[in-house]
Amino acid sequence: MGTGEKPLVTDRIAALLAATEHRPYELPAGPWVMQQSWAKLLFAHWPVRPESIREHIPRMLEIDTFEGSAWIGVVPFAMRKVYPRFTFEVPWMSNFLELNVRTYVKKNGIPGVYFFSLDCSNPVAVLLARSLFFLPYFNASMSLSLSGDLVQYHCRRSGSGAVFDADYRPRGPVFESTNGSVEQFLTERYCLYSVDRNSNCYRGNIHHARWLLQHAEAEIRSNELVFKQLGVKLPDMSPLLHYSENIDTVEWALQAI
Repeated sequence: MGTGEKPLVTDRIAALLAATEHRPYELPAGPWVMQQSWAKLLFAHWPVRPESIREHIPRMLEIDTFEGSAWIGVVPFAMRKVYPRFTFEVPWMSNFLELNVRTYVKKNGIPGVYFFSLDCSNPVAVLLARSLFFLPYFNASMSLSLSGDLVQYHCRRSGSGAVFDADYRPRGPVFESTNGSVEQFLTERYCLYSVDRNSNCYRGNIHHARWLLQHAEAEIRSNELVFKQLGVKLPDMSPLLHYSENIDTVEWALQAI
């Protein structure tokens, strides 16, 4: 390898791939194709009746529940160091903001995430994700600013004008979820599911270390994305809130199932 040439797999990614004991199933066969880092994440979750979201989830996917409830999550964060394998980071393309609205499903016994919507500040990423991963991405005007440990986050979806606007911050010590806990159920997911226009179902595998979480507090001033996208009214209660500072991930190409 010549001077100044980047290794094809960094020590950071090699260490990540070597730690797999926390996964519910083995790493997928075949090479990973993408690396990403996710930063300043808020996990805001509400329990809902499974039947209230059934019509919004493809029939081939089973709704995953915890103590009888399905869960809707709203997750704003920053995408960092996003680039395909064998390439390199490009600042305007590799760093942007994203907010997803999601729930939890299973297929053939493998738990994963199903996205109702993903808002993104990078129109190129929106185009690629829609065409290559069959994910419901939307262009949005987004901002993230910091004041100490306070994250100020704003998202306005193009077209519909639906807004998410919140301040949030971590509270308390860092912890890992325990087996069987609601935190494990909501965060320790190692694949996503998507469906194309012909109703073909796909699994996209992901790998990362176990989440380092903190409890969080948030002032959510506007949270229109769930209702405007789904028409589902969230319960009149405070959401379950968690924060994570950063996590490194690798992704595999979609696999038809």
